[in-house]
Amino acid sequence: MRQRRFSLQSLVGPLGACFMLFAASPAYADLMLFPTRIVFEKNQRSAQLELINNGKETTTYRVKLVNRRMGETGEFSAVESPLPGEQFADAMLSYSPRQVTLAPDQSQTIRILVRKPGNLPAGEYRSHLQLDLVPETSAATSIEAAGPKLGPDEIGVQLKALVGVSIPVIVRQGDTEATVTLSGLELLQPAAGQAPTLAAVLQRSGNRSVYGDLAATFTPRGGAAQEVGKAGGVAVYIPNPLRRFKLQLQPPAGVALARGTLRVTFSERADAGGKLLAEATIEVR
Repeated sequence: MRQRRFSLQSLVGPLGACFMLFAASPAYADLMLFPTRIVFEKNQRSAQLELINNGKETTTYRVKLVNRRMGETGEFSAVESPLPGEQFADAMLSYSPRQVTLAPDQSQTIRILVRKPGNLPAGEYRSHLQLDLVPETSAATSIEAAGPKLGPDEIGVQLKALVGVSIPVIVRQGDTEATVTLSGLELLQPAAGQAPTLAAVLQRSGNRSVYGDLAATFTPRGGAAQEVGKAGGVAVYIPNPLRRFKLQLQPPAGVALARGTLRVTFSERADAGGKLLAEATIEVR
């Protein structure tokens, strides 16, 4: 029987979460994007996405529009056909260029245009602009290049990662509004050696998504409030009524989460005004 040996050089999954829980200009696979979400409001017709290659190699990305569905815990999946309440923006959007090649430290601007039909109903429409890493044409794929020298009855395969990253592109039409509440707070008992975790639910209503930052503070009885956890850029997208999340807490050294009040807030991002959108508290014994 012929023995098969597989040499796995690099295998990285695509980033389908659209940078939703990261800072304003995150990097992934040496590619930096700014902004990490685009929202067309009122009569706005164009926007720009800036790409920067922070790596040491020249890379090429193919650009396309895709539609994604968010699950209750924030994961994304591809959409083949829309469900009731899902409204996508891809038919209204155009962009250029459709492929970019970036040398180290080089930047590129992708221009995005929206054209709304005259009878477009009020509401929010969302698609995702995805950038897929194009493999190098010179990448080794032969048996000889698969790694250590193989025996005469062995087959080698070299796999190289194709990394994808996407950002949401949102189009809002007419009057849109949303409200959000926090509920279901529960402090989960950590396993030995692990940080405590807070479970909660963000509940959304209205005809637009909500987007902001989560923060947790703990106030011991008779003491001052201290921040013990945060997560930036958290969204609940249309048509989802809720998002369940778990926030890992990091109490300062010497602070035990006991005999006090744990407060969780959900606020607009600082660049949007920082308005408090929802809050909830639980007493910790």
